[in-house]
Amino acid sequence: MSNIESLKVELGSRSYMILIGNGLVSHAGSHIAKVLPAKKVFIVTDDNVAPIYLNMLEKSLDVVGIKYSSCILPYGEKTKSFESLEKLLDLIFATQPDRKTTLIALGGGVIGDLTGFAASIILRGINFIQIPTTLLAQVDSSVGGKTGINNKYGKNLVGSFYQPLLVLADTDTMKTLPQREFLAGYAEVVKYGIINDLEFFNYLDTNLAAILAQDNSALQYIITTSCEAKAAIVADDEREGGVRALLNFGHTFAHALEKITGYSNKLLHGEAVAIGMVFALKLSHKMGLCEANDVAKVEAHLKKAGLMTSPLEIQTDWNADNLISAMRQDKKAFNGKLTFILVRSVGEGFIETNVPEDVVFETIEDVLDRRG
Repeated sequence: MSNIESLKVELGSRSYMILIGNGLVSHAGSHIAKVLPAKKVFIVTDDNVAPIYLNMLEKSLDVVGIKYSSCILPYGEKTKSFESLEKLLDLIFATQPDRKTTLIALGGGVIGDLTGFAASIILRGINFIQIPTTLLAQVDSSVGGKTGINNKYGKNLVGSFYQPLLVLADTDTMKTLPQREFLAGYAEVVKYGIINDLEFFNYLDTNLAAILAQDNSALQYIITTSCEAKAAIVADDEREGGVRALLNFGHTFAHALEKITGYSNKLLHGEAVAIGMVFALKLSHKMGLCEANDVAKVEAHLKKAGLMTSPLEIQTDWNADNLISAMRQDKKAFNGKLTFILVRSVGEGFIETNVPEDVVFETIEDVLDRRG
């Protein structure tokens, strides 16, 4: 292992450490042993990650004498379901867990969200550890304690706020991540710059080539900076009563796009977020909040990174009414009103709960190039 960055998510008795660096999966056992209440864990992973990292993790647990069972679930968003949750619970209960058993989520955001939710309801709550293996999970879903599954009404509508015991973000896992998945995670990194850190956005823009080449120091820097930004917001607003909603920049649009495309490989979450952020910027500009240059700057950066910036790049038969209808079922909607994260400039995001629906409709139609 080389230099390991560590930062603390400050939540009183629920505080925990995030470790960021390379070699963390192969040495996971030594870090996990320091926080475990008992030497018994249950590993949850998927059939994409298991062939690469499960044995490595198990060997590290053997070294420190931690007993483990494991299960391998199908890869993909469809695993965030009641059916998968029931299957997972049956597998865990078959091992006779007690309140000192700890679950380990080894995988991307789907595995982390599902495992965290299972931990929150087993025996009314047992510990879990996040070992995120995608950039998206390392900078976003593994930090902050949001857990859950999807149902037919939308994404993450069933879940709980439940903090992990530890997060191990191994930068080496980027080497085995498909480029498309890496870029999807990168969209969430860009988000942190847009909502409250112009300096970080400028760093990303200047160092994009090194980031895309997965230079280890650049990777460690962007993951650490993203985690620091999220940790600070979560410490201030754990259950999303206020400022934490800023982290949903682009997500109201993104979740609607994902719902309409069936939560499928047709559109990955981070890809939807990239498109959603452009939507949110264009909405901000239409409302007279930010300059056209702000929209252009972000759109150009996302394109330069290789991300989609328009839903027309996926399919052409979008319907603005259907998108708005999908947004109304978003968790952030309140009293029938849609909540959006908007920007006054790159680096200055804010929460707006009173956006006229006709302006949203016009923005969507503009993006779909159906006006004028």
